[in-house]
Amino acid sequence: MRRPDLARAALLVLTGYCLFIGLTAVAIPHVFYDDFPFLAHWVERLPPYNEHLVTDVGGLYVGFAVVLGLAAWRPRRDLVVAACAGFLTVSVPHLAFHATHLSGFGTGDAIAELAALASLLIPPVVAIWASGEAAKEKGPAIAGPPSRTASDQRG
Repeated sequence: MRRPDLARAALLVLTGYCLFIGLTAVAIPHVFYDDFPFLAHWVERLPPYNEHLVTDVGGLYVGFAVVLGLAAWRPRRDLVVAACAGFLTVSVPHLAFHATHLSGFGTGDAIAELAALASLLIPPVVAIWASGEAAKEKGPAIAGPPSRTASDQRG
């Protein structure tokens, strides 16, 4: 697989994840709270339910899907890094929160939840790495910021 294709694939995985989480939380927030991840009911173990909060979080995930989708469509290094850095900025504290709030979870559910959340840290790291490798192959013009032209400097 070519490196840009690998970056694109990792970004599309994250886009799909964000759309699934986001659209579920926006469209049916109470179902998201009561039933997610639809086999184990993890979210309801962290009460209380707040429709506003669940809907807002859903909207944030849909926003991430837009940014990650754009990065997948045009996997320029700067856009890939920005999209993935934003996703990681949310995902690392999210994992840390859940790792320290496992009361009410059985051992199997606790392990599954932490493994699922930790696995979400892999695609953005892969995308950042792959976009860097693609930039090296194409030369520094892709890796750096856009160059300014003479007309840009006058305006």
